[in-house]
Amino acid sequence: MLLNTLLLALRSIRRNLMRSFLTILGIVIGVSAVITMVTLGNGATLAVQNQISSLGTNLLQVRPGQRMGPGGGGSAVAFKESDGEAIATQIGGVAAVAPEARSGATLVANGRNWSSSVIGSTNDWLITGNWTIASGREFSDDEVRAGAAVCLIGETVRRELYATQTAMGAQLRVKQISCEIIGVLASKGQGAFGNDQDDLVLMPIKTLQRRITGNIRVNTLLVSMQDGSDSARVTAGITQLLRERRKLASTDEDNFNVLDTKQLADTLSGTTKVMTMLLGAVAAVSLLVGGIGIMNIMLVSVTERTREIGLRLAIGALEREVLLQFLIEAVVLAALGGLVGIVLATIASIGLAQLMSVPYTFNLSVNVMSFVFSAFIGVLFGYFPARRAARMDPIEALRHE
Repeated sequence: MLLNTLLLALRSIRRNLMRSFLTILGIVIGVSAVITMVTLGNGATLAVQNQISSLGTNLLQVRPGQRMGPGGGGSAVAFKESDGEAIATQIGGVAAVAPEARSGATLVANGRNWSSSVIGSTNDWLITGNWTIASGREFSDDEVRAGAAVCLIGETVRRELYATQTAMGAQLRVKQISCEIIGVLASKGQGAFGNDQDDLVLMPIKTLQRRITGNIRVNTLLVSMQDGSDSARVTAGITQLLRERRKLASTDEDNFNVLDTKQLADTLSGTTKVMTMLLGAVAAVSLLVGGIGIMNIMLVSVTERTREIGLRLAIGALEREVLLQFLIEAVVLAALGGLVGIVLATIASIGLAQLMSVPYTFNLSVNVMSFVFSAFIGVLFGYFPARRAARMDPIEALRHE
């Protein structure tokens, strides 16, 4: 009986292909919009997490000033290299500490100019930032202690100044000094805030301080924690140690701040997830609109087929059989719209993910839930027309013109 009812429903849908297509269009748009929004939102969340993790593993960034961001340092006292050494030796759970000083500079090589960031630090900077060396080597201990004129360059600097030429062993002019390139860093691409992470020159911190900035200021202390370390405990330990070293009284506020990049990643990921849910909820409204369209067309279909319904009831068809026929028609329409919507959403998600430069992640649960919800819409909005058809009086239905 169920098979015959299904065949009758499909035959009725095939009889009015254009009307059936227009009926499921709302479901198609709704399902594709929900899946596309959720998929792109998940991709954006994953992109944010990947970009934050590229800053370093279990990384804490310690900066002067009471808040992060431009102007946050104000006139706060800068750090010293000895502050980083104290953290490395006195705080448990710390894997590496890298003092960092920065300066902007114009680079000159091969008759070309390029403006870039010059970073002064130690080899621990490579550890805290998850950097790998594509070619060459890191600084030797003697080069770090003596402030030798050597440097490592990022992929962007290599591409802009040396193109197809070999950068290893070449001389690079940074402001008024010339340094030897001893290594090229592996590319990391765009950072979490849209910056080019490969546009940099790394040199020993003493080289930067003595020959470029002319001071011993340390702008940032990068602290990489060991796996499994409690970031809250390590942060509290660093805070207490730096308060003592900076001679702050118990009533004084911290004149430095500690940023946990994992917390930053969680905050940004939480924001993108909320936006994804909001966009998905807005897109889901079109599913309800599509359900109303199905209900409207089914009511028209019941009116058009009044004599057919009356004839079936008169020759012995049960009310539940008529109810099931029209209910299956509504469910088939909605489910078909759901399948088409999933296909369109997959195509749109892949294309938009490439356009937005975010990873495409196939979410099985979202696709299945969207399909099930579209079928539920068919049941919900198809029940009333089906019930109306099943409760017709056969005699009155046969008299219908």
